[in-house]
Amino acid sequence: MNNWPEGWSDDNRGSRYGRGSSSAQPESARVMRQVRRGPAASPGQGAYGGAPQYAGGVPQQPSYVDGGYAEPPSTYDSGYNTGQVYGSPGGRGPGGPGGGGYDPRPAPNWRRRIKVTAITLVTVLAVTSVATYFWADSKLNRDVDLSKVIDRPEAGEGTNYLIVGSDSRAGMSAEEKKKLHTGSAEGKRTDSMMILHTGSNGPTLISLPRDSNVTIPSYKGSDSGKLYPATGRQTKLNAAYAEDGPELLVRTVEANTGLHIDHYVEIGFGGFANIVDAVGGVEMDIPQDIKDTKSGADLKKGKQTLNGEQALAFVRTRYALKGSDLDRTKNQQKFLSALANQVATPSTILNPFKLYPTMGAGLDSLVVDKDMGLFDLASMFWAMKGVSGGEGKSMNMPIAGNSANGNLQWDTAKVKTLVNELKNDEKVTVSGN
Repeated sequence: MNNWPEGWSDDNRGSRYGRGSSSAQPESARVMRQVRRGPAASPGQGAYGGAPQYAGGVPQQPSYVDGGYAEPPSTYDSGYNTGQVYGSPGGRGPGGPGGGGYDPRPAPNWRRRIKVTAITLVTVLAVTSVATYFWADSKLNRDVDLSKVIDRPEAGEGTNYLIVGSDSRAGMSAEEKKKLHTGSAEGKRTDSMMILHTGSNGPTLISLPRDSNVTIPSYKGSDSGKLYPATGRQTKLNAAYAEDGPELLVRTVEANTGLHIDHYVEIGFGGFANIVDAVGGVEMDIPQDIKDTKSGADLKKGKQTLNGEQALAFVRTRYALKGSDLDRTKNQQKFLSALANQVATPSTILNPFKLYPTMGAGLDSLVVDKDMGLFDLASMFWAMKGVSGGEGKSMNMPIAGNSANGNLQWDTAKVKTLVNELKNDEKVTVSGN
């Protein structure tokens, strides 16, 4: 029975391959032909007239010819029958033995890497150090001209620094003055004075009480250049500073001791507090409870870390102390030595986030002489650190009692011995109060 439309039957279908066909052979008429453009390739050439057909290109696919399956030319080897992996013959990956892959990656040259890293670090450190030096040097306030000081004693061995803490309120706001209990007095006076001697026998730190009785010598005005002859006038040591500033103070110290002062360093109230805060506070062992309304001190006995405000109150306190100014100078020595020790610790020096703020606060606050260099300043701080570490000596200027005007009178004989030992850079044998 013919079920095909329009008289179609299995007999007249021939060898066609289509829907409903019982033949397993595809019809050759439906074999997809390759599409070529341009002139036909000559024998032995590829479809585009270049390299031989299949060379380096896509291999010829099997085709159906006359209803049968035609194998590709015997010159083509697909590689699948040998387990070959694309990219290397015989299934070997890149770099395999006998293969045409990449060469093995060479081992790293660690010696060269370490050398390059070391050179880079040294270069960075050198550049940073030089930049830091010039930055710090530019911030020093070299405002004191010791060449204006007349009739100076001959310089001895070692180096002598006159370190002054002034009550200058320059740059402080009204709120800061209130917070630090500094008051609002105009001008500036010396709140503390010390001589630091450095030499081959260790540093010696000598406090000069502000109430020390001294004779004002002849001097030239630091601004006017006018000569003021000596009149034998006796007054407190801090009055010399109030009268004509650092130059007259140096002149007075030299004239009354016979000791040559090599460098001058001064710091004000605000700068002192800023340095302490920048370094993160200074640990002190307070010998007794201290409460002083004038300085603002309210401290308990024992070890504690003082911030800038507390530290300034501590070094200014004298009315709450039994020895008044003499006890205050001792506290100032202890604190400055502890501060120098704190600044010189690795936790400060190796931490740029602490070192640079500390240096900035200190350099902005210091007033030094025109010949003062950074290395001189570093030597001074290192010597003060040595005092706190037991490598040096701290003392007050020897006192004999009170003078007729009520000021503190120096012990003339002991002062002479002390000055001679310092001039000759000998071990100090004199003791102070």
